[in-house]
Amino acid sequence: MTDFILDHLLSLILWTPALAAALLFLLPGRERILKAFAVGASLAPLAFSIFLWLSYDGAAAGFQFEERLTWYAAIGSDYHLAVDGISIPLVLLAALITPLALLMAVPVREPRPGPAVAGPGKVRIFLALFLLLETGMLGVFLSMDLLLFFVFWEAGLVPMYFLIQQWGGEKRDHAALKFLLYTMGASLGFLLAIQVIRLAAGSFDLRALITSWPALADGTLFGLPLSTVKTLTFWGMTIAFAVKVPLWPFHTWLPDAHTEAPTAGSMILAGVLLKLGGYGFIRLVLPLFPAESAQFAPALAVLAVAAIVLGALASWAQNDFKRLVAYSSVNHMGFVILGVAAAALAGTDTAAGSFALRGAVLQMFTHGLSAAGMFLLVGALYDRAHTRNLEELGGLFPRAPVYGGILIFTALGSLGLPGLGGFISELMVILGSWQVFPLLTGIAMIGLFFTGAYILKAIGKVLHGALPDRWKDAALEIGAREALAAAPLMALLLATGVWPAWILNMIGTAIR
Repeated sequence: MTDFILDHLLSLILWTPALAAALLFLLPGRERILKAFAVGASLAPLAFSIFLWLSYDGAAAGFQFEERLTWYAAIGSDYHLAVDGISIPLVLLAALITPLALLMAVPVREPRPGPAVAGPGKVRIFLALFLLLETGMLGVFLSMDLLLFFVFWEAGLVPMYFLIQQWGGEKRDHAALKFLLYTMGASLGFLLAIQVIRLAAGSFDLRALITSWPALADGTLFGLPLSTVKTLTFWGMTIAFAVKVPLWPFHTWLPDAHTEAPTAGSMILAGVLLKLGGYGFIRLVLPLFPAESAQFAPALAVLAVAAIVLGALASWAQNDFKRLVAYSSVNHMGFVILGVAAAALAGTDTAAGSFALRGAVLQMFTHGLSAAGMFLLVGALYDRAHTRNLEELGGLFPRAPVYGGILIFTALGSLGLPGLGGFISELMVILGSWQVFPLLTGIAMIGLFFTGAYILKAIGKVLHGALPDRWKDAALEIGAREALAAAPLMALLLATGVWPAWILNMIGTAIR
């Protein structure tokens, strides 16, 4: 039995949520039963992911737990899965945040302005969409075939669209459509890039392409020099991943999607979905386009620094608590792209490039924890106060001390307080990129200053100051369910800050 699990471990992680989504339609229609089953089923991929982590040989280079079956023989595409030290932390992140987000999923209880779109008949669909979304996200992190990668990349868009459009806020239709148009439109270039690579290199297999595609230098394709075709292909992928990150100026879909999504949707969107773009840069762009990545790394670094600084300023300007946290994702994910740009120019085989790239991978993991926790806390407060306006809050610490303590811990983790995971990841990106882009890295420090400003603004506006009369008799303390969902995120933020080697050693081996 153990051998069977090891041989098919990645498929078990990948398809268990989709199977659970199908089984939901065979269960009785009571909300409690459906939610209990969905949460329980989402724990199975988490258990398999932990087993994967424990079974993975972190000292060995290369991909492990490989599975391969012929899928589309006519065009040479296979069902090919594998993991390394870059993908495993993100698999664990997706498998962890999904059940925590489902704990926060209360679609029939949230008051929604406009048409009544949520009801008992929709709970089953809500939970099934969420589980299908998990399969889409995991598929991206596990795929070693470009076409399979793209299929899972697109598969996650549809569930997220309906989660926003059906269970979102007042402007849900606008936010959902904007999310779909931006991400699907950018994916067209990605699809064309995949097709061009297949025509030129004759394969969709990522392991083979890492060697064969960069080596192609002579000849023409479509009547154009191959170097020009490769540059266009590079930008097709880069723009698709930049939109998903999202990198400035492709970020404008994000605040609307975050603000209008239900709490569980915001947690998974910030915690995992944004990481697909960063992962695409690291898994595909850097190894397939080393020359083009180095050539355009300065431009990418400029956009990353713009995201860091402008994302922090935009976040500082918000009075909607959820929108403040949404813009913070633009700020924090900018550090991921800055690390990628530094590694692209310096090379991953240099100390500076390796350091920056390890920091970028760790930043995706730690930001996933803190961002999911912050959206959880915003949703918990909104469920009780029915407002996200920071000007209407204040002085809540005495009324909700447990909530206040968790908010301060999670917010400081997002800020990058020494001793918490966000500090280590951003420090590594800064130390690595400083040796490659000293001026741009210095400008990025302005973003760190305003990160502190908006984090302190949020804490001050929510917890401190005079308590408005309307909250003097209100029950605002966090419940056991929300505290249970926040606890693993806090524990991992602390563990990563105190002892980052538990994850960095694995990431470093994969990058080397």
